[in-house]
Amino acid sequence: MRQAILGAFVALVLAGVGLFWWQGRAQVEAAAPPPEPAPLVPPEPEIPDSDAGDLQGPAPPEATELTREERRFFRYDRNRDRRITRNEMLSSRTAAFRKLDKDGNNLLTFEEWAVATVDRFENADANGNGELSQAEFATTAPKRSNRRSNCRC
Repeated sequence: MRQAILGAFVALVLAGVGLFWWQGRAQVEAAAPPPEPAPLVPPEPEIPDSDAGDLQGPAPPEATELTREERRFFRYDRNRDRRITRNEMLSSRTAAFRKLDKDGNNLLTFEEWAVATVDRFENADANGNGELSQAEFATTAPKRSNRRSNCRC
């Protein structure tokens, strides 16, 4: 018996919900038509006329002239922090490899080469902080020869 009463109650609730839904739809359809939709794209503004000849862009950046010693310094200073670490000094020393071959057999272990470079770095590092300032690095410059060129240009 309880199931029959519950079934009848659910049927009445569903019928009421359906009735309200159907009447709501009928009122929407009987209403006046909706207003005209607004345009999705605003009208395009007029493009001003201009002569490209009167336009000037920004000035190009000016390059500063580096001295010979500054160029040599920046070849070693890879990260441009104005300090040369031991690793930076060692990384660019491969050109001096052949000069370190004492016995002339074109064989030199990396350790032999690194010892000479580390000694050079430590001799240049006057304050012993493990970094070369520009002044300290200037002491490592190769000696210039006084030899004159034979050409008379």
